[in-house]
Amino acid sequence: MEKYSYVSFKIADVGDYLKVFACTAVMAQPIMALIMEVGQPFHTQDIFGIMYNFVKYTAPAFIFGILYTTIRTNDIAGDFSYQKHLRANWSNLFVPTIWWTLIYLLGLPWLQQIRKFNNFGTFCWQFVNGNAAPHLWYNTMMLQFIILMPIFWAISRYVGNNVKRGLLVAAITFVLYFAWLWFYDFYVFHGPQEKNWYLLDRIFISFFIYGVYGVLAWQFRDYVNTFLYKFWWLILVGFVACFLWTNFEFHGFGHPVLFANAPYYKPSMTFYCLAVIALVAALCLFNIRHNSKTCLKVFHFLATYAYRAYLSNVFWNQLIWQGLNMNHHAIYHPFLTFFGTWILTWILSFTSAYDLHIWWSKAKKFLSMLSLK
Repeated sequence: MEKYSYVSFKIADVGDYLKVFACTAVMAQPIMALIMEVGQPFHTQDIFGIMYNFVKYTAPAFIFGILYTTIRTNDIAGDFSYQKHLRANWSNLFVPTIWWTLIYLLGLPWLQQIRKFNNFGTFCWQFVNGNAAPHLWYNTMMLQFIILMPIFWAISRYVGNNVKRGLLVAAITFVLYFAWLWFYDFYVFHGPQEKNWYLLDRIFISFFIYGVYGVLAWQFRDYVNTFLYKFWWLILVGFVACFLWTNFEFHGFGHPVLFANAPYYKPSMTFYCLAVIALVAALCLFNIRHNSKTCLKVFHFLATYAYRAYLSNVFWNQLIWQGLNMNHHAIYHPFLTFFGTWILTWILSFTSAYDLHIWWSKAKKFLSMLSLK
C-alpha cells in the first residue's frame, strides 16, 4: 500500500488545498448575484446558472478541509486539548468574525438578509444568525463545527485504523444525512416551512457528512489516498455526471434563473461536492508525490488566511462594485465585469487578511511590551 506522509506543518495538506479552492470559488457567488440583479437576457442567465453550479461546492469543501487538517494536526501531536483548540480558534476565527460582522452591520447595513435590525435586540439577532451579510450564514454554521470538535475527535478515536468501524460510521452518516436531505426537501425547499425554517441551512446537521468524511479521510488515508491517486479519472467522470445532473435540475425551474433554486441540500449537489473534494485532494496528493514544494508552500500560506479573506470578500466586492460603477458595466459586459471584479476581490481579500494579521501581531507585541514596563 502506497503511503503519503506530511513531514512538515509548513507545507499544505488536503485540507489546505480545499480551503483555498473553496475560498476562491465562494468569492464568485455574490458577484454573480450582483450581475444578475441588473437584469440579464435569458441566455446570459443560463450561462451564469451553469457557472454558479460549477462553484457551488464551497461550504462542504471548507468543512471537509477544516476537519481533515484539525484531526491530522492533533493526531500527529498525539493528543487533543479542547482548551488549546478553542484558544487558537478564538484568535484565528472568532475574533475576525466578530470584527467583520460589526463592519457589515454598521458600515454596510444594506447587505443584511431577510430583515434589518431596528433595535439592540434585533441587532444582536442579526449578529449571531448570519444575516449581517449574504455570506455570513456560513460563519454561523462553520463555527459550530469548531465548538463541536470533541465529537469529531471522539469519532476519529473510535474508528482508529479499524476499517470495519470506519465503514460503519461512513454508512450510518450517509443514511442519516440523506434522510435529512429528504426532510429538508419535503418541508423547507419550496415546502410548507420554507420561510419559517430557513435557518436550518446554517445548522451543522446540514453539513455534518463532510465533517465526518473529513475525519475518515485522514484516519484511513492509506486507502483513501491510494484510491484517489489511482482512480482520479473515474472521479472526474463522476464529477462531470454530477455536474450535468445539477444543471439539469437547476434549469428545470425555468426563467428567471434564481440561485436560490440551487441549494446544497440535494442528492445531486451532495455527490457533486464530494466529487470536487476528491479531485482537489487528488491534486494535492499529486503535488506531494512529485515533491512540488513551491505549490505546497503557496497553498499552505494561502490557507492560513483563507477564512479571514473570505470574511472580507463581500466588503471588497462592494467597494469595487460601487467605486468602479460596475453596475453600469455589468449591463453591457457581464462576463468581463464578473471576472475583473472576481480577480480584484481575491487580491484585495487575501492582501488585507495578511496585512491585518501582520498589523495585529505587531500591535499585540507592542502592547505586551508596554505591560511589562
